[in-house]
Amino acid sequence: QVQLVESGGGSVQAGGSLRLSCAASGFTFTAYNMGWFRQAPGKERQGVACISTRSTNSVYSASVKGRFTISRDNANNTLYLQINNLKPEDTAMYYCAAARRWGLIAEIYDYWGQGTQVTVSS
Repeated sequence: QVQLVESGGGSVQAGGSLRLSCAASGFTFTAYNMGWFRQAPGKERQGVACISTRSTNSVYSASVKGRFTISRDNANNTLYLQINNLKPEDTAMYYCAAARRWGLIAEIYDYWGQGTQVTVSS
């Protein structure tokens, strides 16, 4: 079965850092672009960052560029999101996702994890 399992979320103060992980299994990880999305209560799910199959390209939303870094370890089927200088507006459920297509549009993603909660207090 396809599985994407996020971890690393938590409650932190503004200015802090977190490293989110997503462990993938049940599909050919190296054949998929990977992305991180987030959804705050009452808001639409939004793309955060995505990374190509061999890490040759990555894209970030404007709100996180410079603070977030997406990476992947294909040898271990793991996706990461390093988050620095957290802001209260980063509070959301963070989801990892896998897609054969390229982009930050949720509709193109084939597989999704269950999410990990990030809560940032001021």
